[in-house]
Amino acid sequence: MTIACATLLSDASRRASETAVLLARRMGVSLCLVHVLPGNAVRTLGQPIWEATQAALLEEGRRLEELGGVTVERVLLTGEPERALAELVEKRGLQAVVAAAPRKDTPFMGLGGTLDRMAQALEVPFLVVRDGTALEAWARGERPLRVMLGVDRSRPFEVARDWVKGLARFGPLDVLGGRVFWVSEEAERLGLVHPHSYKDVSDELREALVREVSMQLEPLRMEGVTVRVRLEPGLGRIADHLVAMASDEQVDLLVVGTHHRKALARLWSVSHHARRLATMSVVSVPVAAPELGQEEELPRVRSVLATTDFLAAGDRAIAYAFALTPPGGTVHLLHVAPARATPEQLQEARRQLELRVPRAEKAGTHRVELSVLTGDDVAGVITQAAERHCVDLLCLGTHGRGGVSRVVLGSVAQQVMARSDRPTVTVRMPRA
Repeated sequence: MTIACATLLSDASRRASETAVLLARRMGVSLCLVHVLPGNAVRTLGQPIWEATQAALLEEGRRLEELGGVTVERVLLTGEPERALAELVEKRGLQAVVAAAPRKDTPFMGLGGTLDRMAQALEVPFLVVRDGTALEAWARGERPLRVMLGVDRSRPFEVARDWVKGLARFGPLDVLGGRVFWVSEEAERLGLVHPHSYKDVSDELREALVREVSMQLEPLRMEGVTVRVRLEPGLGRIADHLVAMASDEQVDLLVVGTHHRKALARLWSVSHHARRLATMSVVSVPVAAPELGQEEELPRVRSVLATTDFLAAGDRAIAYAFALTPPGGTVHLLHVAPARATPEQLQEARRQLELRVPRAEKAGTHRVELSVLTGDDVAGVITQAAERHCVDLLCLGTHGRGGVSRVVLGSVAQQVMARSDRPTVTVRMPRA
């Protein structure tokens, strides 16, 4: 396993290289020190510039070997830096790239510069070092590394989380899961009362989001890792709030996932702006990145939501929900009554739900929660309930209607699957 350090042979690059070699030693890997000469410089200045740069690179490699006690390979390339480096990473199977952050006086904070282009071209984790003192202290085993992980409900977050989990194999971490959210959007998703302003966060909303983020961070709860959660209501660009939160918490490393957004979409890219604006070191982990040699985290089923309309297909879904939920897990049973249902009808619906709890569950192998909600948009009520309970799986009965009947009558299961991004199991009745 090898990590690369892109160097300009400047003072800032030498400091970043020192951080990289200590990290390589901590991880038990070798370091590839890379410098890319622009093609125009080689064509204009010829062999002398090549030989002088090669001598400087060899000397820098010797210095780093003495400092870190690991093998340092020196590689001198020509061409466009981002393209040459990306090709080297792919050819050698390098696992990560380290580079120094742009200087503070860089125009437009490095927007569109070499570092920016490298981040877009690389398909491995990219560490931009700003003051590597804390990273070096962690690499020497002197203290835990304070890491802030940007949390949202996306695939890039999952990949970034898995990268942090891989990092924990090499030393203790204090991880802060930072979630920036739009209050009105989350209230709508969870089916809660709409706020009066973007900072109006109800206790119910905050509790639901804390529960959700805590479950998302569950894979990081392991020996040597402490995990905390912090939520911040936002307005505008998420990256600005995330960087401000990281600065307030005085973290050593900010970790974000990235989709490698192009063109105008980069205006909203969290990783793109985090690299530019953060005052601490930043790692951006692309979705295509391998996770430090470890397998992807397998999903865990801890809670399942089953809905029933008290017909055969819905009741069959309840049985499957209990079968799919492991012992100790939670099964949420839900019935959606019409919006104008009377109190007596709601009480009867709850009694019907209680009757549908399997007798075997009286022993208490599962935790069972019953809910009777009202609303004419049945699929919407189910989707919002799944979000509030933060379930791992939905289990829905379907009558298996097809053709014209499905178009006319609609399918609640189909509507739920269209609205929810949570895994859903549909249970059909056997053919008559």
